[in-house]
Amino acid sequence: MGTLTHPLVEDRVISGEGTPKFKWLEAFKTHPLDGLNLQLLRSKRVVIVAPHPDDEVLGCGGLMQQLVKENCHLVIVAVSNGTQSHPHSTKYSPDQLNELRPQETFAALNSLGVSDHSERIALNLTDGQIHSQTHLLNQALSQIVQPEDILICSYAFDGHPDHEAVGKTVQAFAKVHQLVCVHVLIWAWHWAEPLDPRIDWSKAQAYALTENQLNKKVQAVMQFKTQIEADESTGNSAVLSSSAISRLLMPYEVYLSDSFSYVF
Repeated sequence: MGTLTHPLVEDRVISGEGTPKFKWLEAFKTHPLDGLNLQLLRSKRVVIVAPHPDDEVLGCGGLMQQLVKENCHLVIVAVSNGTQSHPHSTKYSPDQLNELRPQETFAALNSLGVSDHSERIALNLTDGQIHSQTHLLNQALSQIVQPEDILICSYAFDGHPDHEAVGKTVQAFAKVHQLVCVHVLIWAWHWAEPLDPRIDWSKAQAYALTENQLNKKVQAVMQFKTQIEADESTGNSAVLSSSAISRLLMPYEVYLSDSFSYVF
């Protein structure tokens, strides 16, 4: 996804290597977040709305494993197929990515062990242009989402324009339909600093992964070859740098919601 400058993201710009993982670990050791209480999620239908194939795993790879144990049914919605991740590439053309990225997600979900308890829906909106197609996303949500569903999506201020468009659209949909909407941090780990005032940490709770869950998440992330390997045809480095992957493989995932007080 590289360096992003876009009017939607304002000062939440993804550039350079970002905040090192060790700074986040130190911050949460000093200022620990409350733990995520999953008791009231048991047997729920959980709809995870991912801007691109891989975001559901990068953001929720640990929680998804636990949700299956809680007898939840997962509906994973891929808003786009991430076909614009490699501009000018002859190694990964848009047509190739349209096939490869969903395949990588399927392999990743198998690595997590959640495939038999989930369904995947591809909306095929235009990668990089989701902000101009939010009406289509809203229409799709109206057809997919059922009463009492729990919605999980990218953070409305995550720093990537597609992530923010999805987060804001899902949040607005949930508000209209009086559904619980939970945001997961993905790119925010890159541009933000510990205790960054641009994030409302009072709405945050952490899900602590077990060692086994973290190991499975590592295996799942490794399935996204198009995102973690360099592109020799353009000379570009991997979309997901080693530092980005390291941050996304912290021993906990952080979720934000106005609804925690009465749902979790």
